[in-house]
Amino acid sequence: MIRLPAGAELRRTGPADARATVVCVNGGQSAEVEGTWSATIEWLVARLVPRFPELAFGEVRYRIKSWNRLDECVQDAREAIDAMGGERVLLVGFSMGGAVSIRAAADPRVETILGLAPWIPDRLGVETMRGVRLRVLHGSLDRGLPGIPGVAPAGSRHGFERALRAGATGEYTLIRGGLHGLALRAHWGRPVPLPRAHAWLRLATAEMDRFQAAG
Repeated sequence: MIRLPAGAELRRTGPADARATVVCVNGGQSAEVEGTWSATIEWLVARLVPRFPELAFGEVRYRIKSWNRLDECVQDAREAIDAMGGERVLLVGFSMGGAVSIRAAADPRVETILGLAPWIPDRLGVETMRGVRLRVLHGSLDRGLPGIPGVAPAGSRHGFERALRAGATGEYTLIRGGLHGLALRAHWGRPVPLPRAHAWLRLATAEMDRFQAAG
């Protein structure tokens, strides 16, 4: 475990001298609560690491996981990029992590963002996306419910199109039957996959293959 300068935490897996790194950032909520590890990201990373032994993976635990503290979450992501030390970076942004990743893409090391049900609100500037690849995966059944954060696919699609107009490249895939993300944390602590999780995994693996091959 790595304590980042401002107080967030980074869980690193993979070679210490990796030239290419994958930095994963979590979702959030309105309430300003202490950061947690993401079940979606944890489940995904556990399956990607054996497939990509040359890549280093980093999972970020924000200080505060709230979109009302977005600047601080972006700072946590930027500090994680620095701590990972890679020359090439792919950001994985789940839910609110999509907005965090787009802001963090101002770092010239960021080549690709893999958005998992990404939150890309209209107020979010996308000028950082010029020359960056944006690969969006979104569950067709994703919806915000009372007390349960979610992101409607129409929102991420609109944000994706704004990013393209700003100079990004990329692809958008709607996963039929998919919900908000890949996994939930069971009461015993382990991530449990949601329906269609392996469809998300297959597409995420293809994007990792593309990123690795580009180096």
